[in-house]
Amino acid sequence: MIDTILVVDDDEGIRSFIKELLMDNNFNVVTASDGITALNIIKRSRPDLVVLDLGLPDINGESICSQIMKDYPELRVIILTAKNGSNNVVHGLNIGADDYITKPFEADVFLARIQATLRRKTGIDTVLKIADLELDTKSMEVKRAGKLLKLTPQELKLLQYLMQNQGRILTRDMILNRLWLSSIDIETRIVDVYIGYLRKKIDDKYQKKLIHSVRGFGYIMKV
Repeated sequence: MIDTILVVDDDEGIRSFIKELLMDNNFNVVTASDGITALNIIKRSRPDLVVLDLGLPDINGESICSQIMKDYPELRVIILTAKNGSNNVVHGLNIGADDYITKPFEADVFLARIQATLRRKTGIDTVLKIADLELDTKSMEVKRAGKLLKLTPQELKLLQYLMQNQGRILTRDMILNRLWLSSIDIETRIVDVYIGYLRKKIDDKYQKKLIHSVRGFGYIMKV
C-alpha cells in the first residue's frame, strides 16, 4: 500500500518541491498552506504522516501538533521549520512530534527520516513484539512469555507508545504530551507513576527487563 503524506507549509515553493520529491519516491501527497485546511484534510482523509511547518498564517504549528496528538494519536508528525537549535528541537519533540527537521535540508536525509518515521507507524504490523512481549494493536491483548496480561487503557496506551519507539529514548514531557496532552492539572511525575504500574505487570516477574530508565532524560524500551 502506498503511504499518503500531508505537507503543511505556507511557502508555495517549498510545498511544490517537497510534493515533487515525495511523488518521485512513490508517495501519495496532499498539501495545505494553513492550519485549518490541514486539520480538515486530516479529518477527511487520514494521511499516514504529516510534514508540518511551525510558522503558519492562521494557527501555529505547535497548536496543530497538539490537536493531532489529541484527536489522532496514531498519526505520525514530522516538524519542518527554519527554527534550529537544540531547545527548539527538544520543544518540537516534547509537543508530540516524531521527528524534527530544519530548513534547509538535504533531500536524501529528508526522505530517510520520512521512511524511518513511517516504519514506526501503527498498523504496519498489528502485533508489536520485543523479546517475549507481544501487543496486538487490534485486540489490544498483551502477552509476556505466552501469558495474557491485564492492563488498564492508559497502561495500554503507554506500552504501545514505548513499543512503537523501542530503542528510542522518550522524555517524560514527550510521554506526557502524547498520552495526557500536558494538562495544566497533570505533572510529569504521573509518567513515573504509570511506568511503575507497567513495570509491575510486564517486568517485575521476569528476568529480562524491557523498560529502562535513562537518568536525566526519561525511559527507553529495549532488550
